Amino acid sequence: MTKLETLRQNLLSALGEDIRLTLALGELTLEVPVDRYVEVCRTLRDDAGLSFESCIDLCGVDYSTYGNEVRETGRFAVVLHLISIAHNWRLRVRTYAADDDMPVVPSLVDVWPGVNWYEREAFDFYGVLFEGHPDLRRILTDYGFIGHPFRKDFPLSGNVEMRFDPEQKRVIYQPVTIEPREVTPRVIREDGYGAGR
Repeated sequence: MTKLETLRQNLLSALGEDIRLTLALGELTLEVPVDRYVEVCRTLRDDAGLSFESCIDLCGVDYSTYGNEVRETGRFAVVLHLISIAHNWRLRVRTYAADDDMPVVPSLVDVWPGVNWYEREAFDFYGVLFEGHPDLRRILTDYGFIGHPFRKDFPLSGNVEMRFDPEQKRVIYQPVTIEPREVTPRVIREDGYGAGR
């Protein structure tokens, strides 16, 4: 039995046969309902057959324009990458926020304290609220930043720009002055591009 097969069997044994587990490109992904998220993560950490003692990454994902298929799940997901040093294996865990307008997911700071800053980043960039987080505030954008820049509906050029005003001798914010331009490469938008060269 391979390592992935062993991990799969251990996951089924610890979490039950009704879990959503997929294998793609040599990696297992476990999809967890948001209401069981913390409970399942504690089991992943504490079960001796799993021992995922470390969360090495947590990120937000906006699936609003993902693929052409109709989605059965919500727009926003939180994805974890876990590692078991004891067993030398990895696992991806995904959960979807129930509400697209106000995405809320329980915080995992009590399970893996290292996710603190990852959750702050997902909040900052995607607007995912982590219920129970001890200090949920922006971490990478400016204090006065409005919106969440990694959402698919956020404008590419942003809403405001910051510049130093030499007359006022301070930084000021103003509406974006960048003119929109074509971002499709010429090789795609021009039928005869490259012909005759």
